[in-house]
Amino acid sequence: MKRFRPGIVPTLVVALLLPLLVYLGFWQLSRGAEKSALLQSYAERRAAEPMASTELPHTEDPAFRRVRLQGEFDAEHSLLLDNRQHDGKVGVELLQPFQDRASGLWLLVNRGWLPWPDRRTAPQFTTPTQTLSFDAWVYVSPGATFQLHADPDSTTWPQVVTAVDPNKLWAALNREGFAYQLRAENGPAIYQADWPVVAMGPEKHIAYAVQWFAMALALFGLYLYLGWHNAKEKHHGSGHESTQHV
Repeated sequence: MKRFRPGIVPTLVVALLLPLLVYLGFWQLSRGAEKSALLQSYAERRAAEPMASTELPHTEDPAFRRVRLQGEFDAEHSLLLDNRQHDGKVGVELLQPFQDRASGLWLLVNRGWLPWPDRRTAPQFTTPTQTLSFDAWVYVSPGATFQLHADPDSTTWPQVVTAVDPNKLWAALNREGFAYQLRAENGPAIYQADWPVVAMGPEKHIAYAVQWFAMALALFGLYLYLGWHNAKEKHHGSGHESTQHV
């Protein structure tokens, strides 16, 4: 049986890196499973009939549920969610407060994506003044609540933001509102509204997991090779010294 002499430093490196690589691989697999479950839930709830807006505040798990709305947009307090790309183009998403007539609740409705090619001029959009009826669905960001940071003391509207906390917005406007954004479905008052549910699909997580496991296997294989190679070199060196002494 061959002796195994990898050395202290390689052993320490492998002892530190190998568990980390394996952990990252299994973490990516778990993230892929979560994304698959998320997409399945999304597909089922998006296929269901829209519920009444009066049910929304009492729904325990509102993510991706469709809602039928009727009311008016608040054109004076528009939010432009920055750094949103669509088909390789840079732009923003337009979010506006919407007061639903049936429930009396304020909702933060995402009217879709707008191009913003020139930062020297503001994105162009219009807001309907009449009462509108349309369907929307509740968007809850995977892994975290949708956060929006607008400046509640600012008097300049529309505000360009990179993240949103709807509850802070409602508090600043002294309104009772819903804690999540609603993404409007395609309609006459809606801009580009074909959002992806997740930025990275489950297949990418699986691909990353394979990469991490491959790196772990390569590291362990290199460790074995180094250990056997060092033992062989030492064995040959010892044999050569014995011959010289004879």
